[in-house]
Amino acid sequence: MRILNTVAARAIPFIPRSLIRKISHRYIAGATLTDALDCVRSLDEAGYRVTLDVLGETASSPAEVETLAGEYKTLIEALHARCLPAELSIKPSAFGLLFDEAVCKRHVLQILNAATAQRVTACIDMEDVTCTQRTLDLFAEVEAAGVDVGIALQAYLRRTYSDIAALQRRSSRLRICKGIYAEADEHLVPGASLDRTAINRHFAQHVTGALQAGSFVGIATHDEALINTLISWIQREQIESTRFEFQMLLGVCEPLRERLRAMGFQVRVYVPYGHDWYGYSTRRIKENPRIAGYVLRALLRAG
Repeated sequence: MRILNTVAARAIPFIPRSLIRKISHRYIAGATLTDALDCVRSLDEAGYRVTLDVLGETASSPAEVETLAGEYKTLIEALHARCLPAELSIKPSAFGLLFDEAVCKRHVLQILNAATAQRVTACIDMEDVTCTQRTLDLFAEVEAAGVDVGIALQAYLRRTYSDIAALQRRSSRLRICKGIYAEADEHLVPGASLDRTAINRHFAQHVTGALQAGSFVGIATHDEALINTLISWIQREQIESTRFEFQMLLGVCEPLRERLRAMGFQVRVYVPYGHDWYGYSTRRIKENPRIAGYVLRALLRAG
């Protein structure tokens, strides 16, 4: 089965977009803001926290940045008007990080100021390694401005050990994930390019170290064995449940997320929406070959 799933992941470019769209409905709230707000309300009523991501990344022009910034401001106003609690996911490359860092900082700070004024939180996502230092520099500047913002770190990068130390000293709000971007081997923790489970030890060290340092930590993984290991440590160390939350993608490992919520843990669901459904869907399918296998089996049934 694992071989079939791997083959399916590599075959994604040849699978009809119509089938990818059908499968994507489980993992994306929809194309519109209304779709996203409906999903937030449903998850909130079920007892989950929510992070919203407006799909789209790597803007190539100021016009694209302006358009996306406008969408985020509309989203903030809509969340406030409907009294819906949600966090914003912000990808710096979508705001011009790769072609004008000053433009990126200006727009991100405007959005974060607007969000903070409406009591909406935000988290700056981490992208590929070419963006890492610029993203950390951006975060340091906007965090110093007093806005309510966190930062994501990727456990599969060697440099995260040094990056997280400075963030812990500032008690920054952190989101620890494994990381999905394809990087050159010299940037990765040992074995990460071949065996994703090799990252678990590093992931656990980052989470436990950050909690011991006093940071609030978002534990972003669907790895049940890793989650169980962390729960055992948290219970042994008597870490208060208000100091952390588990984070999972919409439509992924729903029984696990329900179990965590039933155990009394705070669980946040990452909810993407927007018109770039195809790019997001194919990235997630390649990341999780089990989803690719499901897509391939659906295609064979359709034939």
